[in-house]
Amino acid sequence: MMKTLRIATLAVLAGAGYQLPAQAQAPALTTFPVGSTTVTVSALTSNLTTVWELLWGPDNYLWMSERGGRISRVDPASGQVLPLLTLPDVTQTGESGLLGLALTAAPTTGSYWLFVVYNYTDQGALKEKLVRYTYANGAVGSPTVLLGNINATTTHSGSRLLVLADGTLLMTTGDAQQQPQAQSTASLNGKILRLNLDGTIPTSNPIAGSPVFTYGHRNPQGLVQLPNGRIYSSEHGPNNDDEINRIEAGRNYGWPNVEGYCDLPAEATFCAANNVREPLTTWTPTVAPAGLTYYDHPAIPGWRGSLLLGTLGGGRLMQLTLDASGLTIPTRTNFLSGFGRLRAICVSPQGKVYIGTSNRDGRGLPAATDDRILVLENRAYVGSATRAAAAAAFELYPNPARRQTVVQLAAPASSLTVRDLLGRVVLTAQPAGLRATLELAGLRAGTYFVQATGPAGHATRKLVVE
Repeated sequence: MMKTLRIATLAVLAGAGYQLPAQAQAPALTTFPVGSTTVTVSALTSNLTTVWELLWGPDNYLWMSERGGRISRVDPASGQVLPLLTLPDVTQTGESGLLGLALTAAPTTGSYWLFVVYNYTDQGALKEKLVRYTYANGAVGSPTVLLGNINATTTHSGSRLLVLADGTLLMTTGDAQQQPQAQSTASLNGKILRLNLDGTIPTSNPIAGSPVFTYGHRNPQGLVQLPNGRIYSSEHGPNNDDEINRIEAGRNYGWPNVEGYCDLPAEATFCAANNVREPLTTWTPTVAPAGLTYYDHPAIPGWRGSLLLGTLGGGRLMQLTLDASGLTIPTRTNFLSGFGRLRAICVSPQGKVYIGTSNRDGRGLPAATDDRILVLENRAYVGSATRAAAAAAFELYPNPARRQTVVQLAAPASSLTVRDLLGRVVLTAQPAGLRATLELAGLRAGTYFVQATGPAGHATRKLVVE
């Protein structure tokens, strides 16, 4: 029944002291206030085609998918687009094509796993699949299909990917216009799926032997995990009730029996009987919520602790504040009009927000330079990382290392922290004096970041464990 109208990784590393090469500032396209901060908007790069996903890679480059099938790395200092791969079997028609991507360290030293989800044609039928690639030495190869043959159509395919802090992968799927399938846990449509990184099913999933993590979704197109572990998603409604949802394992999110809140008599009955999780907030008229991220950086204090959402309808960047429990959104504030459809969003360790426009997706009004990656930044902000790094500098040897590495400090440090590429703490130590030994026997081969913290600040170095 149509209602009447009503009105997660790498950000964890934000404090690790990464610095990009110095660059000439791009011309400002516009500015706007966030509290007492002036945010400047500029274009990092232009002449793209339907940017679908942006993420900040562990190599300190932006990684981008375009719906036609191209995967690229983008230099955040120069805006240079470095194509990696164009998928040969992508079917781009309507809303279908290459959609989300995710990146994480692979078991092989110095390599990464790149996960992509896209639509393809199989014997005349449109389908969707999840494929894992290996990225090493600047090249992408070794494609492995982890999940395929998912029903699709030209609309409602999802699909975002997100590597969680526990080392599993989430993938959203739309209902593919087969609305009843969203309520069937035997179907992969209208779901958020959870897999191990090798494509197997985690034993902790809510349904034994099934990748289904949550169900009752219409078309979720945003996905983020906060440092505290909470997961949120944005979801397209019909002509009403776009949603922001807190994602909880095993919960039913209502579609198609419930649109938005459980506030009609039939909906209330269905919700009570089917463990339905109501959204945190909704929009009617709809705004087509897309990319979703979390901001917690001192560069723009007014956004700290908030979700940031890009919308396709109306082309707005929205700040969604969270209460302490993460269960309500007390305020919604609109920013950044005039750039068209905003689909992809991510935050760099320097506190800059990168947004990909999607004006060439068949529903926008592209400008001559579209599509673009926009940079939103506080140009007056000067982080203390450079000064702190000089005071807290240290060396690691050997590096690469096998069983142990020695930390030689330039100044006393209160703690040493080792994180993996997802930002998870895997080892801590308290050095005595200017020298410490880190025992690495419990760490698997891969790339890590060692952070030394002292009275003057902190510094970070990369460590490779063989």
